[in-house]
Amino acid sequence: MSAKKEISFTEGPIFGSLIRFAGPVLGALILQAAYGAVDLLVVGQFGDAASISAVGTASSFMQMVTFIITSLAMGSTVLIGQHIGEKNPKAAGDAVGTTIVLFVVIGIVMTVALEAAAGTIVRVLQVPDDAVGKAILYLRICSGGFLIIITYNVISGVLRGIGNANLPFIFVSIACVVNIAADLLLTGLLGMDVAGVAIATVFAQFVSVILSLGIIRRQSMPIEFSMSQCRIHPVELRKILHVGIPIALQETLGQISFLVINSIVNSMGLMPSAGYGVAQKLVSFIMLIPSSVMQSVSAFVAQNIGAAQKKRAQRGYLTAMGTGVCIGVVVFLIGFFGGSALSSLFTSDAEVIAESASYLRGFCFDCILTCIMFSTSGYFNGCGNSFPVMLQGITAAFCVRIPVALFMASLPGTSLFYIGLTTPIATIYGILFYGICFAWLRRKDRKRVHDA
Repeated sequence: MSAKKEISFTEGPIFGSLIRFAGPVLGALILQAAYGAVDLLVVGQFGDAASISAVGTASSFMQMVTFIITSLAMGSTVLIGQHIGEKNPKAAGDAVGTTIVLFVVIGIVMTVALEAAAGTIVRVLQVPDDAVGKAILYLRICSGGFLIIITYNVISGVLRGIGNANLPFIFVSIACVVNIAADLLLTGLLGMDVAGVAIATVFAQFVSVILSLGIIRRQSMPIEFSMSQCRIHPVELRKILHVGIPIALQETLGQISFLVINSIVNSMGLMPSAGYGVAQKLVSFIMLIPSSVMQSVSAFVAQNIGAAQKKRAQRGYLTAMGTGVCIGVVVFLIGFFGGSALSSLFTSDAEVIAESASYLRGFCFDCILTCIMFSTSGYFNGCGNSFPVMLQGITAAFCVRIPVALFMASLPGTSLFYIGLTTPIATIYGILFYGICFAWLRRKDRKRVHDA
């Protein structure tokens, strides 16, 4: 597999080009999710339930913040993809320069904000008393390296916009190996507990960024870019924010809803909190397939919309969705019936394993449903029309997911199984919402043709 080969989505077999792009994307996402999973795995073997709860909750929060930044960077991915489809390498370079400046500023602001608010964040998340100090320590160490984390994700987003998913996969592979080695050294050998896994995570990302910058300088890219373009280009900035802000807002509010659920679970006690932390790490892997499908659809659709090939963009969307659903069925079966075995990879505590498996049995229906919804989100994002994605995400989070979670938590004798059901219920709503959006757009197109 060539590291520098870009995929053209505007010609050739649709299924083949999507698979060649989605494969490295999925691989990179798996390895990126392994950061938090390895942290929890090592802490689970060398720490206690308080360490598991602290890392589970704090790393979920950091993952949320990273997802928000990645969502905003989707505006750059889509815009660069459209410029590539238009065969306008100069405009693509301007978009890259704008992206660099924009996210450096965001990274500095977020680092200061996260460092100052670490204690407040932990209190809001209702982390159990035994785990509060460890959770604050993990957050402060990771937020100290937040600019590094942002840099990696922005580089990956730019590369995917030009159709290159191989380089991000290589970069995260290197970082994952470094992270595992550092985790075992700092936490396993030196006994640094939560601090060790946090330091290992930041150091691994730093190594990945340094290597990625060195490799990219030696690659031939289908864009015209120089350091003089590292400034804000107003036209490109408006386009990036037009797509990225609705996606980031949707992701922010959606992730806040999951933090609310995390808070609800934390209020149920230390063991449910620890079990939920383990389950969320497994969920972060389970959800990688629909996430890779969404990123692939966004890149595919963006290039084809830029090349004025709307029908091909639609065929790519349907192909990706069908493939994702087929794989989602297999993942559902593994998660539903093998939850205990999967959870035991992270801890030997029987009660924590039972709580984690209970949540997974409720959640796993989402493995199939999300492939439909995420594919549709990717289609709208690739078209540069991210408003429906934002509206769906916000309403699903605050009108469905949180109310249903509160209801489930209030049931007599409730368990994490019922809490797990809240996510697939919200996804069913999202699918119905997108169905209404497509019907409205078709009616609007027919009216436009009739009026013409």
